[in-house]
Amino acid sequence: MNELPVYKRPLRYRFYNATLTLVIVNVGMYLITMLFPQVFRYLALIPYLVVRERAVWQILTYMFLHGGFWHILLNMFVLFMFGMPLERRWGSSEFLLYYFITGIGAGIATVAVNWYSGLAVVPVVGASGAIFAVMLAFATFYPDTRILVSLFIPMPARIAVLVFTGLEVVYLISRPGSGVAHLTHLAGVVFGYLYLLIRMGINPIRVFFRR
Repeated sequence: MNELPVYKRPLRYRFYNATLTLVIVNVGMYLITMLFPQVFRYLALIPYLVVRERAVWQILTYMFLHGGFWHILLNMFVLFMFGMPLERRWGSSEFLLYYFITGIGAGIATVAVNWYSGLAVVPVVGASGAIFAVMLAFATFYPDTRILVSLFIPMPARIAVLVFTGLEVVYLISRPGSGVAHLTHLAGVVFGYLYLLIRMGINPIRVFFRR
């Protein structure tokens, strides 16, 4: 029997509430940056510092910072709502691997693009890159689950993710200086897609359009 290549080997299933832990850590970091604002610049993703000052940790730490109360509230609500079912299905270790690979990947893409587009000194914060990837994975495994978009519009998860992704493309083109990291969101979707395709052998596009 042929062994699976290393990048496809499943991790041992364990459940240890990683999603809830991520929410708690994010809320804790939000409170810390409220009390000590100087921490924000050190941990936010600033492409100039990543490239010139070798502040490579920012590619990870930016995921735990948020720009305001509504920013963190929405992100953590979405993370908990879509992350918990995935974590229970995959196991906590696989879920964390997916979360951090997609979030870090989105951060690297943001550094590369912003460095060459004149936004090298603009800080980027938020878990949204990884969370968009989590939404993609949820819609791939639970495509027909109805969710409430904007809290009152019922929509199948696969359609909702397509709508959200399409809006991000439109906003990226039409609102380049809006202060929202649309590129990071889209990069999270791309890395999530690649992870699901390469590691799990699942093509979200086929799942979404197979009907």
